[in-house]
Amino acid sequence: MTLTPTVSDEVRALAPGFAHIAVEAHGLVNGPSTEGSSALLDDAARRLAERLEGRAPHEDPHMAAWREVYTAFGSKPSRTRNSAEALAKRALSGAGLPRINLLVDLYNAVSVAHLIPVGGEDLDRIEGGMRLIRATGEEPFVTVADGAEVVEHPDAGEVVWCDGAGVTCRRWNWRQGPRTRLTEETVSAIFLLESLAPMPLAEVERAADELVALLEKFSPGARVGVRPS
Repeated sequence: MTLTPTVSDEVRALAPGFAHIAVEAHGLVNGPSTEGSSALLDDAARRLAERLEGRAPHEDPHMAAWREVYTAFGSKPSRTRNSAEALAKRALSGAGLPRINLLVDLYNAVSVAHLIPVGGEDLDRIEGGMRLIRATGEEPFVTVADGAEVVEHPDAGEVVWCDGAGVTCRRWNWRQGPRTRLTEETVSAIFLLESLAPMPLAEVERAADELVALLEKFSPGARVGVRPS
């Protein structure tokens, strides 16, 4: 399966400086977090601290741009942080970065080191294409609360990633649904690296190259390709 995510005109109008790079990989080997992936997360936290030079994550110009866009579609960025800011905040706290599984650790490390939102979706669980849209408010978002499956709906005008079955990630890159997340059984995945001006596209390309190298290192023989937005 080859997937080309699309971005609606409404989202382009809301955020003219938005860009994304898709990394698609097949033949992956996932499993529990390892010493190697844990070390990558620790190193990413170190690189982040050097990058910020004592500033809080939200003071970074790229994170500030994401906060402005979140506000523009009606979200409160101090309560629903974009994924990169949320990870960065945790990386700099005493809690440290979570260890989820090998593939998630890899893309979280790239996200934190470069301060770029990165998401990973299981290609075998995606139905139809992937689209970034402004929601009507009717789209289903299947999640889990108190151990039970529940269906939520995004706010009207909220920016969401969706496929043919419903919303896969709410508030752009804030909260991924469990249906398409990467599990230890995942063998094919698409990773989305997202940026806003003023971040140069060259920085996003470097982050994508780093992710490709990590996927090839931890899944020898995997077929990995990169597509710009």
